[in-house]
Amino acid sequence: MSALARHRRGAAGAAATALLVLTTGCGVLIGPNNGEVSDDITVTSPMLREGEKLPDRYTCGGEGMSPPLRWSGLPAATESLALVVDDVRESGAATVHWVVYGLDPDNPELPEGTVPIPAQQGMNSFETAGYEPLCPGKDDEHEFRFTVYALSEPLGLGEAAPLDVALGAIATRTLARGRLTSVP
Repeated sequence: MSALARHRRGAAGAAATALLVLTTGCGVLIGPNNGEVSDDITVTSPMLREGEKLPDRYTCGGEGMSPPLRWSGLPAATESLALVVDDVRESGAATVHWVVYGLDPDNPELPEGTVPIPAQQGMNSFETAGYEPLCPGKDDEHEFRFTVYALSEPLGLGEAAPLDVALGAIATRTLARGRLTSVP
């Protein structure tokens, strides 16, 4: 196995572990000062409804752009926000389609197809820094999750941070989270 293949395998494993911790609450997902993370953030979208089909516009079968999102209910101590968009299959396998961090907590929305300044994008499971459109499959059940994390401090990561680094940094700074879930 080449050095690059070993690196990718290791990074993928670390990213999968960090994603498991972030998304399930298993393991070590605790906020700063060892406090528990609440699910108090409300995440909505004018184009998506909880538990309903993801509109084609936001998939690989449509325009492939990121949907608009809104949030409320942030803890008073929130210094920064992060967004993780992932696709979880019935088997438990997860793919990260988008990581955005450095979102301003004073701005309660993310417009369609944009990343507002000063936010930055981390690498996703496809090894690109950007929104990788979700692709509904017919072979198994999917759950598309748009999760907003309230953070105790900015991540201090530059553009295109490695997936495992970004997810780990989000996990250690999370005060609260909220999620909007869609299906294929």
